[in-house]
Amino acid sequence: MSSGRRSGGGDRPSSGRGRAPEDRYGSERESERERRDRERADRESARASRSDRPASRSGRQSSRSGRQSSRSGRQSSGSGRRPPQNEQRSARGGRGGRGGGSGAGSGRGASRQRTRQRSDLLSRILVAVPAAVIAIIFVDLGGLAWALFMIAIGAVCMYELWGLLARWRPATAVGFASLAVMVIVARYGTVRGVMEVAVVTLPVAFLVVIARGQRGAATVSIAGTLLGVWWLGIAFAHAELLRRVPHGNGIIIDVMIGTFLGDAAAYFGGRLFGRRPLAPAISPNKTLEGLFCGMLIAVLAVFVAGLYQTWLTQGDAILLGLTVAVFGPIGDLFESVVKRDAGSKDSGGVFGAHGGALDRLDAVIFTIVAGYYVWLAVMH
Repeated sequence: MSSGRRSGGGDRPSSGRGRAPEDRYGSERESERERRDRERADRESARASRSDRPASRSGRQSSRSGRQSSRSGRQSSGSGRRPPQNEQRSARGGRGGRGGGSGAGSGRGASRQRTRQRSDLLSRILVAVPAAVIAIIFVDLGGLAWALFMIAIGAVCMYELWGLLARWRPATAVGFASLAVMVIVARYGTVRGVMEVAVVTLPVAFLVVIARGQRGAATVSIAGTLLGVWWLGIAFAHAELLRRVPHGNGIIIDVMIGTFLGDAAAYFGGRLFGRRPLAPAISPNKTLEGLFCGMLIAVLAVFVAGLYQTWLTQGDAILLGLTVAVFGPIGDLFESVVKRDAGSKDSGGVFGAHGGALDRLDAVIFTIVAGYYVWLAVMH
């Protein structure tokens, strides 16, 4: 019993205490391994986190730049958001400084424009009044003096026209001769003789162009010659014909008053009220509002002038005024087409800044012919 107990009792301590150091050292080794593994894992995670930080920073920067670009896009597109107060203050300050300067500049621009309009009106008056006085004097003289005056003015207009059409090489001698003959025939003959001279001009122009040995564009040269004869020569011959009929001097003055006042009203009416273009392909500065103002003033001018002429009824005055109101703008547009084809702004410089004689008489060249036939119809 005792030996069994001793042996049993000796066995228990030896088993328990003999394994304890091994277990302790083994557990310490395992804890050290686990610690090392944790430290290694921590270092790897730290390295991974460090390597991820630049990417995250670049992503955040790109997102910030994207947000800034979206904000700038919304601001530039005018989304309706109000800018910050400091920007508003700076904008107000800019308006107060530079904006005030721009307002003053616009005010100075408007004053300059008004000054130009006044100077333009003054220069037009200075040009129109002497020309009107000279025309009235020759209308009152009549006879050969009026005929010679028509030849002189017609020759100036033809010279300006053929200066515009110089590349067409018109037969200028034929044109000037035809003009003079037509006015003389109108002075001593009839309208039939005037038209006969106009018809004969065609073969004469053909013979002259062929005789000068022109190579190419002969038809263009003939066309340019006939344009001057049939547009200008016939008109100035009809001015002589109209002067010879009863009360022709008064009708000529009425036609000129209606034409020139209507032209001036169209110009200033377009400057003041013009919005819709009349014929932008021909004359961009002409407007429908200016046309209406010009036609209205043309009719009123002839009507008022007729009140001082006892032989002209109010109905006839209105008819004559309507004729002037319709044919005046047509003559103006016709000359604008010729100048545009020629690539020129003015036909000449007889009247300085207001162009040439053709620029001033383009409308009356049409209205004087129409007025002649209307007055003949009224008389009969």
